[in-house]
Amino acid sequence: MTSEELDIAFKDAVDRINDHHEPFPADFLLRLYAYYKKATNDYSRPSSSKPLITAFKTNALFQIQNISEDEAKETYIDLVNNYFLYRK
Repeated sequence: MTSEELDIAFKDAVDRINDHHEPFPADFLLRLYAYYKKATNDYSRPSSSKPLITAFKTNALFQIQNISEDEAKETYIDLVNNYFLYRK
């Protein structure tokens, strides 16, 4: 997959998530959050009104710190595709 094709597939996956109106499992959202932040090169500090959620976000980012932006995009796309393939 070329870089341009990857960017298009990533944007499509993000749009699928944003267009979905049912709640997602919390662990799935954390993984999406971390891979999205890495894929978009967003290094702003995780924040939430609840310190525990901020800690979970920070931990999710820490767990993927050694992957590339392209790997993050690919994983994000796979997570989205698998979620919609296997959801009830």
